[in-house]
Amino acid sequence: MNVTWTLGFPTGNEKGQYLTMDLGGTKLRVCWIKLNQRHGQTELDQDVYQFPSAVKTSDADTLWSFIADSLQDFVGKRSLQGTAENPLPLGFTFSYPASQDYIDHGVLQTWTKGLAIKGVEGEDAAGQLRDAMAKRNLPIRLVALINDTTGAMIASAYNDPDTIVGAIFGTGCNAAYMENVGSIRKMKIDLPPDTPMAINCEYGAFDNAHRVLPRTKYDVAIDEESPKPGEQSFEKLSAGLYLGEIFRQILLDLYERQVVLKGQDATSLKQPYALDTGFLSALENDPLPGVKAQFAELLKLKPTDEELWLCHRLAEIIAIRGARLCTCGISAICRMKGIKSGHVAADGSVANKHPTFKQRWAQAMGEVLDWPQDRKEDPITITSAEDGSGIGAAVIAAMTEERARQGNMVGIRQQK
Repeated sequence: MNVTWTLGFPTGNEKGQYLTMDLGGTKLRVCWIKLNQRHGQTELDQDVYQFPSAVKTSDADTLWSFIADSLQDFVGKRSLQGTAENPLPLGFTFSYPASQDYIDHGVLQTWTKGLAIKGVEGEDAAGQLRDAMAKRNLPIRLVALINDTTGAMIASAYNDPDTIVGAIFGTGCNAAYMENVGSIRKMKIDLPPDTPMAINCEYGAFDNAHRVLPRTKYDVAIDEESPKPGEQSFEKLSAGLYLGEIFRQILLDLYERQVVLKGQDATSLKQPYALDTGFLSALENDPLPGVKAQFAELLKLKPTDEELWLCHRLAEIIAIRGARLCTCGISAICRMKGIKSGHVAADGSVANKHPTFKQRWAQAMGEVLDWPQDRKEDPITITSAEDGSGIGAAVIAAMTEERARQGNMVGIRQQK
């Protein structure tokens, strides 16, 4: 679990204009955001830059050059006027495990989401970005480096004061919550012990030692064939990046044992990560003709109605397990903090696009937290997170600048 140096929830009074950037697993999103306080309309302009495939396995210089060039392109197109004396403030969403000594600092612990870029792990990603921007004389100042879970929590709390946790149920699996600094035993900090600080749980890495959670042979195969075997074990059981692959591994195993799809050419089924969570959603919820069409289009296969029923049940079981595991992370936070009610601001394709995820998640929450079976409504519910990687990064940048103006420089390094 990582400290973030994001101190407390937003007041809702934050305003100003901010550049934000979100480094994901396949693309870079750059935004220009104007905050107009809680009840005002947040304005957002954005561009998305797709990663060249070679970047994912390249080196640090290639990565940061691509990012700095994208920033230069974005500000140039919009004629955004920063200067050396008054540079454009930047909030950087870096959704990978990072150790932070300051809010504008972050040493990458390990790549996740399938990236394997050399020369960044163990290094200050914020510093590497600054160097790349300096080479291009970009009038941009990095104010805050944040995780997407923290961003989702803060962006949602900006408009919804009942927000208690920010969560990602998508390509990855993670959450953030507020902890009193007096309870953070791994650090010494010159603040009152009841000061709240956002904690990035990084619980996608829970049980990397494989001592707690049962795994199937398909889970083991996915782990061993991944770019980082032995890492992100919890995530590999529950996150959207892997759910379709779990299904593919099972179906391929049944095919090779001549249980299903006998006599058909399953070459496409042998392609790793050929299926995504959207395919599983279709198997659970779409009419039979539509599912058959997807099998034909994606895999060049023609399953029988009986085989489709089997696939439907497999998709259902995989999704149920994923939803119930996602419950564990949030319910653990709620039990530890004594949280009885509130909103879990969730971002990600699984939370917002899988049609049965929220229902299954809520049912499991009730079981873990002993909610009354005759309850009229759930005391803790999922809400769709506001744009954490964009708006959240802007709000945290605004909060950080306000702290600096007030002279509270704890956890702030690069204020000039």
